[in-house]
Amino acid sequence: MIRLFVGVGLPPEVRRYLLTLQSGIRGARWQRDDQLHLTLKFIGEVEETAADDIDTALSAIDAPAFPLAVEGAGVFGPPSAPRMLWAGVSPKDSVVHLHDKIEAALARIGMPVEERKFAPHITLARLSNGRAGAAGVAAFLDAYGGLKTPPFMVEEYLLYSSKMSENGSFYRIEARYPLR
Repeated sequence: MIRLFVGVGLPPEVRRYLLTLQSGIRGARWQRDDQLHLTLKFIGEVEETAADDIDTALSAIDAPAFPLAVEGAGVFGPPSAPRMLWAGVSPKDSVVHLHDKIEAALARIGMPVEERKFAPHITLARLSNGRAGAAGVAAFLDAYGGLKTPPFMVEEYLLYSSKMSENGSFYRIEARYPLR
């Protein structure tokens, strides 16, 4: 079995900037440099043979390259006990279009369709302190809620594998798919 997801890698300068924001929230488990990405589709655990079908389906997608900027920040979960801190992206239309193409291509080979509405984001930290970390999260959002990076070109999307360990998840790029 292999655990897979599809995402967009971030340029080094964007990752460096996001890493400079990592402080001030008690109990936050901040993402490492090698973990920062924009998830387009979480696939989950699949048999190795299914990975070949996934690669074939993703290779057939035709989509244009597009500009993207990291913009804004927010949380998943209630403000009083947030679970995840994220950075948003802008403009969202091209990301959503690519996500929809990926979702459709994978559905055609029998992969389950995500029921939740796609919310493009970059995970900055996982939060386990609930209420104890809420004040730090509120201060972070006050300081960085309006963050914005210069735009960069998204010229490819990636198939990642993920391995869990006591030191967090480790991601490996399994395949690259160019945007035209």
